[in-house]
Amino acid sequence: MWYNKSVLLGCFVAFFSCKSNEEAWVDHDRLELIPHANQVGAMHLPVDIAPINAPFDMPDFKRPVFPDFVINILDIGAKPGEKITDVIQAAIDDVNSAGGGRVIIPKGIWKAGRIILKSNVNLHFEDGAKLYFSGELVDYRPAVFTRHEGVEVMSLGACIYAYREDNIAITGKGILYGPEEGNVREQMMTEDVVENFVPMDIPVSQRVYEGHDGESIFLPMFVSPTECTNVFIEGITLERTAFWNIVPVYCDGVIIRGVTVNSVGIPRGDGIDIESSKNVLIEYATLNNGDDCFTLKAGRGEDGVRVNKATENVVIRHCLAQEGHGGVTVGSETAGWIRNLYVHDCVFDNTGVGIRFKTRRPRGGGGENLYYERIRMNLRHTAFRWDMLGSELYVGELASRFPPREKDHLTPTFKQIYAKDIIVENAAAFINVTGIPESPMENFEIDNAVVNSKQLFRADDAKNMVLKNLEITSQDSVLYLLDAHDIKLSHVRYLGLGDKWYVSYQGDSSQPIKLNKVYPNQLLEID
Repeated sequence: MWYNKSVLLGCFVAFFSCKSNEEAWVDHDRLELIPHANQVGAMHLPVDIAPINAPFDMPDFKRPVFPDFVINILDIGAKPGEKITDVIQAAIDDVNSAGGGRVIIPKGIWKAGRIILKSNVNLHFEDGAKLYFSGELVDYRPAVFTRHEGVEVMSLGACIYAYREDNIAITGKGILYGPEEGNVREQMMTEDVVENFVPMDIPVSQRVYEGHDGESIFLPMFVSPTECTNVFIEGITLERTAFWNIVPVYCDGVIIRGVTVNSVGIPRGDGIDIESSKNVLIEYATLNNGDDCFTLKAGRGEDGVRVNKATENVVIRHCLAQEGHGGVTVGSETAGWIRNLYVHDCVFDNTGVGIRFKTRRPRGGGGENLYYERIRMNLRHTAFRWDMLGSELYVGELASRFPPREKDHLTPTFKQIYAKDIIVENAAAFINVTGIPESPMENFEIDNAVVNSKQLFRADDAKNMVLKNLEITSQDSVLYLLDAHDIKLSHVRYLGLGDKWYVSYQGDSSQPIKLNKVYPNQLLEID
């Protein structure tokens, strides 16, 4: 390393301030306000939408209002057990033509193909209603405009789809089941990643995938309003999706509350994906997923940069993630940027990662101004995880850390991330950063937390990190830095093994950790 070890230890002495075992730096009164799993999620949905107090401007969200006009599908010929796509669609069209109102799906077992929601229509599922979606491609044609994993295409869209509509709702206590076994699932595209499979040099109108003659298709999402305004989704339960569950694309003004999503065992069964949409409230949701739970996305690579639409002004509160790869995940599609996200009063109970940040060298954009407050985590893996390199399976040689690449319009960035009042009850690791040499993760601060983890801290290609007012219990006492600098620990108590901390510095740009009041007050360098 570029610095002398004796000088380094001298710096430690200058920065350290001894602390007694009795002194407390964590504000436990604030931590008492963090909810438990039995206080959040769909089972605790209130009637009213409480005001939002976010660190950025948000709309004053209100429940939507619809005219009194109602059509019950039983009154227009729907028969339980039969496929009634046309009946449901006719009811939606008639209510829309009449100026708005409700379409009622009553108690019973119903079957349908793709349903297209229209302006001023509330599609309401009564308690006991069960709607099963078809697994046959013919029930999802013709192709509609949609976005698949951040790339615009003409494809199957979603089981419930809407395009350029205003004031739409899906409500009630019914249960919706994703596509049954059939050629929808059998013909899903597996040849390559989407950006390599879809030609980027042709207009979107020509990127058509309908599954004729056995051709590959993109799996339909479950619920996906696209380019819509004033979207309201409340109370429903989604089961057995083929792909992502609730996915607003290019929407403005979205409220998702009190929903339950179950897709455990489905490889890409994300719970809620906010895709290049703004002014979004998600509250009192309960998610059990085969992939990420609450996810923020904004387009992929060149196609996402071309579209250049951010996901911004999003609040997620009073939610429960019980199973999934990540509790709240930013990325990995980040081309249009994810900014102004506020997650508070949530519980991640048995998810893999708690707070997750994903992007890749060729994805572009990134995330900034991301806030997390009053979060409780019980995890299988890592509490805070950044992965900006990915794997060769998806990005080839760009997954290799070295050599650094020249920064360009597809170089992503994560910065300005803040966490406050956090309890990590159990985790395999506390903080793990995999940045990019030419674009390190920067400006992360965590304040007031109690952490119990097996591993402690690793930062590869990161800068400007502040960890303050922490109590950490860990079986590992080593801080690992690889080309990381401007890392500060302030008022941090380590309650792990032994009475010393250890630090491992690698890489030419790593610098000594800055310390202010830590316990124990010995930090030794190791190879």
